[in-house]
Amino acid sequence: MDPAEVLDLKQYIRDIPDFPKEGILFRDIMPLLQDPVALRYTVDRLIEFGTAKKVDVVLGAEARGFILGAAVAYGLGAGFVPARKPGKLPWNVARAEYELEYGTDVLEMHTDAIKPGQRVIIHDDLLATGGTAKAKVELVEQAGGTVVGLAFVIELEFLKGRDRLHGYDVLSLIHY
Repeated sequence: MDPAEVLDLKQYIRDIPDFPKEGILFRDIMPLLQDPVALRYTVDRLIEFGTAKKVDVVLGAEARGFILGAAVAYGLGAGFVPARKPGKLPWNVARAEYELEYGTDVLEMHTDAIKPGQRVIIHDDLLATGGTAKAKVELVEQAGGTVVGLAFVIELEFLKGRDRLHGYDVLSLIHY
């Protein structure tokens, strides 16, 4: 594919109604990941976003943020740090709690994963309400890192998650 060519990534997103519960329309990126052209195009766009930012680390959230986040880190010559659900990391962790529709959840990161002053891009597949993204920002900043951008494959604009990330550089490749 010619790098100047624009690919409509929405054609690679599968809509699954009533998942994980009734009334939710789930945007599934698995068809995008299965297509070699769409996968390469997506990773290349995410790398382009980070190229001028002099990134030291890409932080990806469990679980789909791991898939592309590690590829983006590789392309940027940066390290990769996972943010995981509680109890999944085997060493000392920092925690950030965030709100869900019904209750709260937590993300954890090793306490030595990001060094003070490191420049970090946060990656996840989806920006919805912004709660998870804001928790990842908190983890980076607790460690003394600087968030230089947040990169998503999909943004659900009607949920206004970008509003919670005011002041940060945010990229979303697909908008709904």
